[in-house]
Amino acid sequence: MYLRARPADQLGGETVKVALIGGGNMGEAILSALITHRLVRPDDVVVADTKSERQAYLKQKYGVFTTRYNPEAAVRGDVVILAVKPQHVDEVARELKGSLRSNQLVISIIAGKKLATLCQGLEHENIVRAMPNTPAQIGKGMTVWTATENTLAADRATAEVILKMMGQAVYTPDEAVLDMATAVSGSGPAYVFLFLEALLKAGENIGLTPELARLFALETVLGATEYVQRSGQDLTELRSNVTSPGGTTAAALKVFEEGKFADLIGRAVVAAYKRAQELGG
Repeated sequence: MYLRARPADQLGGETVKVALIGGGNMGEAILSALITHRLVRPDDVVVADTKSERQAYLKQKYGVFTTRYNPEAAVRGDVVILAVKPQHVDEVARELKGSLRSNQLVISIIAGKKLATLCQGLEHENIVRAMPNTPAQIGKGMTVWTATENTLAADRATAEVILKMMGQAVYTPDEAVLDMATAVSGSGPAYVFLFLEALLKAGENIGLTPELARLFALETVLGATEYVQRSGQDLTELRSNVTSPGGTTAAALKVFEEGKFADLIGRAVVAAYKRAQELGG
């Protein structure tokens, strides 16, 4: 079912038009979710991206209109989604400042950029700020989001529908939670990738073929995660259940403990959290 404009927009119940500013990986994740789940029609989407090859790719794959000019895209959307890198936000804000209509909903997935910064830079108050992660590209994302006090309930509902198409989406009234989410779920996939890289390499080092090492590592992490979700048990209890005294797992966990594995993860998350705060000023 296609998203419909709210009656207050006086658009006669027409389908919502979406302007996507930034057609990179996360921008495409949102675009794919919108089209795949039939929230919008391709004809109702315009994507702005500075790279002509990226424009051509998105136009060919999704059938959407593309442009290199952000203002040209923004003026066409009932919903304007900002999916650019943090270092480009000032440029985008300068281009769009004062030109957005009051009934346009802006959804920002720009890491670290706070609502106050966005409102001031765009001279706009109807803004949702969201922090998704890369698994959103396959509909398995974890997104935390918030909104300005002036964002209407109908627009919050629209934002939630869009964000949930990429996986789990959790609303918080406390914007500070987004920086925390950035450190855990936003950057978290990279932590998992790093662990998998190390596990793969370790498997190869003891004699496994690269193919078997990859299969064993990936399926183990996938299965363990799903097991945690289904069992509902405490993680410490689960770990204890598979750790026989004097066994192989105990030998491995002893090495992790000696290397202060848990402390290292804690320090990494704190570093990411502090950096998120720095990016937000």
